[in-house]
Amino acid sequence: MAHGLDRESKDLDRDTMERAYARWAPIYDAVCGPLFEKGRRAATAAAKQAGSRILEVGVGTGLSFQDYGPGFEIYGIDLSEPMISKARERIATGAFPHVKEVSVMDAHDLAYPDNMFDCVVAQFVITLVERPERVLDECARVIRPGGEIILVNHLYSEKGLAAAVERWFSKHAHTFGLRPEFPFQRLKDWADKNGGAKVVDRSFVGPLGVYSLVRFRKLGADVAQAPPLAAVG
Repeated sequence: MAHGLDRESKDLDRDTMERAYARWAPIYDAVCGPLFEKGRRAATAAAKQAGSRILEVGVGTGLSFQDYGPGFEIYGIDLSEPMISKARERIATGAFPHVKEVSVMDAHDLAYPDNMFDCVVAQFVITLVERPERVLDECARVIRPGGEIILVNHLYSEKGLAAAVERWFSKHAHTFGLRPEFPFQRLKDWADKNGGAKVVDRSFVGPLGVYSLVRFRKLGADVAQAPPLAAVG
């Protein structure tokens, strides 16, 4: 089987994602906030270790704003206008002065200059975009040498009963803006072929280690010294 072609054929298109997240926006905090909390906190903790100027790709309603504080500069983008509207309501409370701006923006074409950020963090995003490798290219472009891309996601189990369940579920999941069959190998292949970034850690995040936290380091600094993160229970 041509695995690369098979994976590409399942990529989600932009219209599907915009429709799905317009539906999710009113209930996202109540439904997805608790479900994704441990993964979110693991991602933001890793991002804070990477530096102070951070871009959140797929910032959604801004749930992660509370995980940062003074000393950080947070920028957020999302494809969904309803999600960004919710994030702007959060900013308007005055509780998050460290959030410098949020914008409706396509992660495939980031409107930021090269080397602007210390870190790009994407929570539960990379498996959902139309062209994941293109998004990773853009994330790598806008971080400085030695900066990090931090991803947290459920990644495809690839074998066993869990893989069989995910293959079945994937037939119905795309309508809801989900893609459960995305493998870690695809991320590693991007880094191996990209030449400008390297996977420096993959750890598992609770509950039950269902989420993977993946760190890439942009080459130009000593990648070998990047410390691994302990799994978060």
